[in-house]
Order: sequence, then structure tokens, then C-alpha cells
Amino acid sequence: MIYVVRHGQTDLNKDGRLQGRQGLPLNEEGIRQAEALRSRLGTIRFDAIFSSPQERAVQTAEIATGQTATIDARLDVFGLGEADGLKKSEVKLAGAIPDPRVYQGVEDVQAYANRIFGFMQDLEREYGNEDVRILISGHRCTTGCIGAYFDGLPEDGNILRYSSDNGDYKIYSFKRG
Repeated sequence: MIYVVRHGQTDLNKDGRLQGRQGLPLNEEGIRQAEALRSRLGTIRFDAIFSSPQERAVQTAEIATGQTATIDARLDVFGLGEADGLKKSEVKLAGAIPDPRVYQGVEDVQAYANRIFGFMQDLEREYGNEDVRILISGHRCTTGCIGAYFDGLPEDGNILRYSSDNGDYKIYSFKRG
């Protein structure tokens, strides 16, 4: 079973701002959400825990499991470039992302999907035929992209429909052949 977790709340989430690689650690509510997640996960002992390198994701993984997370750069949040930290209501979008014609440094969507899918393919090669419990801690975009890995890309390309709320998770499993 693969538990895909979205980090708990930060002050940028609370303020309705886009949060990318310049994000903040968990705020009090985010810590409470991670602790509540720990209660919801109960006595599950995870065989592997992976996290985005962002502090908020690492904090969530480690509070929720009581175990040390393995950082994998491929799980990093989508690069928002100059839109990082701006109010969501003020950002000019191209679909679900900041418009790269307006904001410098916005990550290429296909490159983002390729790195998340590449991580998942490696994970599936290593653990796909084993009975293991894996926790992956990431972001709205990460949880959405991993959902697309299992459920397929939506016709409109908006993977955020598969995302989890702050401090929440979804469960997936590799098809065993």
C-alpha cells in the first residue's frame, strides 16, 4: 500500500499564497494536522518513507510516522518561479499553473510529470511485487501527479483534481503481476 500525504498547513497556505520552493515550515495548525494524521495512521509501521526536500513535507512525514524520511529531489514541489509566494487571486494562470509567459522560472509541466512518474516507476520496480507499506510526503501538485500515475491523466490535463488537502492522504497500490 502506498500512502500519499500532502504536507500540513503553513502560513503561506493560510494566507492563500502560492507556495513553491521558497515555502515555509509547518505552522501550529500544520503541526496539529500532522499529529492528527499520525492518529489516523494508527499503528502502521512503514517499510519506507519518502519525502520532498521541502521542510514542510519532511516535517509532516516524520511527525505522522515517527520515522525518518528519505529525501528524494524528484518529489520536490512544482517550480513556480517568480509566482512563488504571490496571492493565488492575483496570479495570471495558464490552465492550473502560473503563466510562464508572465512569470520567469515556471517549471515545464511535462518535465515535472516526468520526474514524478520516474520516481514512481523506480518505486514500482523496487517494491511493486512486495507486500510493503510506503508513505510519500509531498505537495498538492505531488499528490495530484501521483494520483495521475495510478488513475491516468485527466482529459483536461488538470492533475490537481487528484490532490489531497493539507494533512490528508490517499492510498494506492501497485498492480501485482
